[in-house]
Amino acid sequence: MIDEGYTKYSVNWQRAEPLPSARIEALDRCRRRLWRAGLVGHDEVHDVGYGNVSVRDVDLGGFVISGTQTGDIQATGPRHYSLVTDYSIEGNRVSCRGPVQASSEALTHAAIYELSPGIGAVVHVHSEPLWESLKGELPTTGEDVPYGTPEMAREFQRLYRETDFRTDGIAVMAGHDDGLIAYGHDVEQATRRIMQLFD
Repeated sequence: MIDEGYTKYSVNWQRAEPLPSARIEALDRCRRRLWRAGLVGHDEVHDVGYGNVSVRDVDLGGFVISGTQTGDIQATGPRHYSLVTDYSIEGNRVSCRGPVQASSEALTHAAIYELSPGIGAVVHVHSEPLWESLKGELPTTGEDVPYGTPEMAREFQRLYRETDFRTDGIAVMAGHDDGLIAYGHDVEQATRRIMQLFD
């Protein structure tokens, strides 16, 4: 069962105006590309959105991420993104501000940004065919590790230490049905790493 869309951490959300369009332009462009490919969207059976994207924003002191339950929206814009301003992986909490609450995967994105200052973007998508065919072939998280938890954060630390996740920037989330995640120095590279799986 897809359990995407359910926030598993404590969240402190400050409602605020959208970020300027320029801050989310590249992020939104890549998110729309992933949506058109069916990698971000809405699961009708379970009535939840899936997939999320983020970019590190050094000037704002955090990272910008797509909002929770925005997967079904094709034409997103500034009002569909949130700025994560603070978090604690071990404390299982996130602080964010914007017109929408940060994605339920925000803590997982935060954990990946912690791996290296060179990581500038994170893309999380869903694809049953890719997930089924690439589990165990690409770096893969443990089957008993759920998304959006401190345990998942530690799993990505393990993959970064022990596998090609450090160099290739892509992994399969075995305990999160259909979930794959990629990072890059920018959102275009992270998106390209996902799209190349179809070549």
